[in-house]
Amino acid sequence: MFSSTLTNVDSITNLLCCWLSRYVTEEGFTWLEEKRQQIARGATERVFFTAFSAVPRYTGKKDLQLTAEDVQTAVDIRSGWYPKYWTVDQVGRTILLLALPHDHVATYVRSLEQICTTADVGELVTIYQSLPLLPHPELHRKWAAEGIRSNMTAVFNAVALHNPYPADYFDPPAWNQMVLKALFIGSPLHLIWGLDRRANAELARMLIDYAHERWAAKRPVHPQLWRLVGPFADTAIAADLEKVLNQPNIIEQKAAALACSQSTLPQAQALLASRPDLRSLIEEGGLTWTSFSENHLATC
Repeated sequence: MFSSTLTNVDSITNLLCCWLSRYVTEEGFTWLEEKRQQIARGATERVFFTAFSAVPRYTGKKDLQLTAEDVQTAVDIRSGWYPKYWTVDQVGRTILLLALPHDHVATYVRSLEQICTTADVGELVTIYQSLPLLPHPELHRKWAAEGIRSNMTAVFNAVALHNPYPADYFDPPAWNQMVLKALFIGSPLHLIWGLDRRANAELARMLIDYAHERWAAKRPVHPQLWRLVGPFADTAIAADLEKVLNQPNIIEQKAAALACSQSTLPQAQALLASRPDLRSLIEEGGLTWTSFSENHLATC
């Protein structure tokens, strides 16, 4: 697991400040730097909360326009960090979060929890996006898991999508709940970092139960679900895959074929062999879960 050391915090802060300098006025940048230094020196909570709320007034809310090199630099500093879709105010607020003194661990964790209880939606999105960058990440599991229970889609997505923290630190129940909820609310599974690495038999069972409930209600099942089921296929799951493979929708057929290709179960392999066109496409690399997501997400 990743540990956010002081060196990492400094490197991340420097990078964020570099990005921010492209968008804000000298006055705005000076204001933020003054607040960052005050917070780092142990300013009162009032100073932090006031500054954290005021950031957009000094930075604006434009989308970041990061180059491929910028994104690679981020990944080099923190594996899985993908700030391509951040906004300028989120960068500014993250700089202030990283400035919070963290030598006294219990006090630091309590401060973060307090921030979460008073934050508005936009502030919460920033906080949860920043999770993989914060010091003492192993101590944030409890309040981080609160984000996946949020009824605000933007907050849930800030935790679940483009964020390596859940894959690195969530326990299996929290991880499984997050993936199931992503399906339930329509968040794209392929944007969950570590999705395949954290696949597990219990999650597969939960997803099969969910699929059966959807079918019983005459409702569609998102094809991405089968990505997490295929590796754990048994004879009952193989029967479900056969049902999907025989659907008239080619997108569902492809998903079932990919799931069968992930399984060593003879029944699943026989199903794949019954569709030589799809099996050849998979074997030649023309059909993968990555290409499936890129080509069919909008129509799923």
